[in-house]
Amino acid sequence: DVEPIKVNDKVGNPILIGLVLVWRIKDTYKAVFDLDSQSRGNNMHNLAFQTFVSIQSDAALREVAGKYAYDDENDNEHLLTLRSGGEEINEQLEHKLNERLAMAGMEVVEARINYLAYAPEIAAVMLRRQQASAIITAREKIVEGAVTMVKLALDRLEKEEVVKLDNDRKAAMIGNLLVVLCADDAAQPVVNTSAN
Repeated sequence: DVEPIKVNDKVGNPILIGLVLVWRIKDTYKAVFDLDSQSRGNNMHNLAFQTFVSIQSDAALREVAGKYAYDDENDNEHLLTLRSGGEEINEQLEHKLNERLAMAGMEVVEARINYLAYAPEIAAVMLRRQQASAIITAREKIVEGAVTMVKLALDRLEKEEVVKLDNDRKAAMIGNLLVVLCADDAAQPVVNTSAN
């Protein structure tokens, strides 16, 4: 379980990223003699293995994280990002780790990102950006639904001949319905008392 490290993503945003790594020794000769462990004994070898794996995993994680943006600011569904990449990113990470660990007779059984966040210094700003994006998306849905409801209302009024509306009255009704359907607050009714 590698502690999260701070790296820059592809667009330069500082992020914290961590990984879970399962590895094993595949070639004991390489593992024992190719690693620079001056001391003998199991504990020293284990420490040398862990240090080597830690250094290599850190380097591989930095390399993979630097190729991709944390997320896509333009909501392009086809763009691979650290946040949306899932299995693809984990496969690349595993491949890079295997390249690095093979020289010491080790192999990766599994590697996956288990922690991903913006670094504290930009987290608040990025959270506001994500919230703004979510609000815009929600508003688009609300407007889309409101336009559909207004069209249904006008069509039904016309079909059932409840009332005849000229273009000016239709425009006023459309405006009023859209305000009511799209508003955050409850609508305040206004009674028209004019003699028209």
